[in-house]
Amino acid sequence: MFALLAEEPTVVVLCGSTRFMEEMAEANTQETAAGRIVLALGCDLKTPHPLWNDPADAEDLKLRLAALQRARIRAADEVLVVGDYAGDSTRAEIKYARRLGKTIRYTHPEVEETAK
Repeated sequence: MFALLAEEPTVVVLCGSTRFMEEMAEANTQETAAGRIVLALGCDLKTPHPLWNDPADAEDLKLRLAALQRARIRAADEVLVVGDYAGDSTRAEIKYARRLGKTIRYTHPEVEETAK
């Protein structure tokens, strides 16, 4: 028998550098266990893969992935920033989420101060 949810689950999108892929996997596990739907990165361009071996392909994919992440942010109720560092891309995602009025949480609260 499957248990029914009492209400619609919160949708959370994970944001952060791909250097934190292990931490993102753990955040995904924790958020899912807490009853949230998790939207997460699906490609790590720092890890070799045939889809982005060619530099031109990698550059095109990078742009498409950035657009896809913005779409995930729009679709989510909340943003969870993962990791103890926020680079330019992550800070841009945080700024975008703020403009949209999204709730933003941090696995490392000290990052909030550097992400403004």
